[in-house]
Amino acid sequence: MAWTALIGAGLHAWLRLRIDELNDTQRWAMGAGRIQREQLRWLLERAASTEFGNANGFASIARLEGPDFLRAYREAVPISDIEAYRPMLARMREGAEPDVLWPGVVKNWAQTSGTTAGDKFIPVSDEMLRHNRKAGFDIFAHYALRGGSLPGLFGGKLLFLGGSTELETNEHGINTGDLSGVVTPMIKWPISAAHLPGREIALMSDWPAKIDAMARACLNADVRFISGMPSWSMVLFDRMLEMAQEQGMNATCVRDLWPNLQLFVHGGVKYAPFESRVRGFWSGAPTGDDIPDRLEVYPASEGFIAVQDQAGDPGLRLNMDHRIFYEFVPLEEIDSPDARAFTCDEVERGQRYVVVMSTCAGLYRYNIGDVVEFDTIPPDGPPRLRIVGRHRHFINAFGENIIVEHIENAVVDAARTVEAIIGEFTAAPVYPEGERGAGLELAVEWTPRDSQQLTVFRDAFDQSIKAQNVDYTTKRTSGLGMTLPTITPLPPGALHRWMQSKGKLGGQHKAPRCANHRDIIDGVIAVAGAEG
Repeated sequence: MAWTALIGAGLHAWLRLRIDELNDTQRWAMGAGRIQREQLRWLLERAASTEFGNANGFASIARLEGPDFLRAYREAVPISDIEAYRPMLARMREGAEPDVLWPGVVKNWAQTSGTTAGDKFIPVSDEMLRHNRKAGFDIFAHYALRGGSLPGLFGGKLLFLGGSTELETNEHGINTGDLSGVVTPMIKWPISAAHLPGREIALMSDWPAKIDAMARACLNADVRFISGMPSWSMVLFDRMLEMAQEQGMNATCVRDLWPNLQLFVHGGVKYAPFESRVRGFWSGAPTGDDIPDRLEVYPASEGFIAVQDQAGDPGLRLNMDHRIFYEFVPLEEIDSPDARAFTCDEVERGQRYVVVMSTCAGLYRYNIGDVVEFDTIPPDGPPRLRIVGRHRHFINAFGENIIVEHIENAVVDAARTVEAIIGEFTAAPVYPEGERGAGLELAVEWTPRDSQQLTVFRDAFDQSIKAQNVDYTTKRTSGLGMTLPTITPLPPGALHRWMQSKGKLGGQHKAPRCANHRDIIDGVIAVAGAEG
């Protein structure tokens, strides 16, 4: 046994209590509300002496019991987005002011390129770093619970496909950069003993050059674990196989290069549209074997929200004891000043909720913009949810009420119908002009073999959205409100090249699936046309 495998065995022993704790699903199901209220009370007590805590009576609220506790908190703190916090966050980050939203000086900040509110700077306190560390170890605990071998995993290398780890430091010693850069220093022994791609490559911010360097570093490595977004993982796979051919290696798929790969941890986007391509890279055929085990996670700059604890179950289990308090607001009420908010033990199946978080970094009742649905609700089990879209990412130009999940499911259904392997995609409304009627356009990285295949894809895409969305069905009836969708094929990599033109290329950035305007889709098509 390799000495790194001994580290895996030691990690499993160290996680034994946590593994047993997570395995007691009855505790998490029956105690979900209590556990979450404990998190909120801790947050209020911790931040009571801050400027925000004093102004909103955190100390007195924390002493309340029963229904009065949550009621008082909600009356004191309205649901807000980044705009409400920008002035206070700027004071904390640019001037290193202490005790504004969170005790002391918050020295680390994650910069994100928001698609709805421009660049955002999210505080990452020391407590939040500990939260992320706990969530990271919980991934290994859940993997062990699913029967995975930590000694086997650590018998080789663990590849983390993140963004740039380079941080900018201002005159006050405040660090700002990609979340990967903030959390990478947390990767210490024993994880660091098996970590790839190494500090020098991790620091690179030029993403194409970074992929190239990462491919070289990993080509002959015994990689057992990979963590990253599916789209960027496939970019790496493609470059590795190109390098293998250049070097005359007998490798036709990633399994030939990494025969001991056990686990693929992915998150941030729906996996189904990528599944056939990942299978193709892994085993050489879109219908071939999949990577032995996959585990989906739900990370955000504001906090690590959930993790897939059951193989094959798309529901992600809420991280309830990680110093974050969650509320869930019905999507149709989120813009109302009287919006109702529910804790994780009060939610219902089939209802779409916007995620609102109070965090151990000083954000309170903060709308992160994600829309989720619950598959499992207490007392049936620990709360498990799925991301179905973004609050501001939808298409409703003509009353069709299309969300991201509808687009993603329809693309998967259409690709399956014509047996196509597709890449990235984005959708937008088509506005009526002249003889052209209102409709929907999907730009997708795919080369149809002929016009007939394109027509079948279009019709299957249309039918799938109809099956999911009664409003779209109504608008499409007799083609009076909306015409058939327009499918615009794109060359491979078009979305990533558009993202690069916007300075949003890298492991933490996601291609937008849809928008209620044409800025994105027109930009993508223009980039593809300029190249063609």
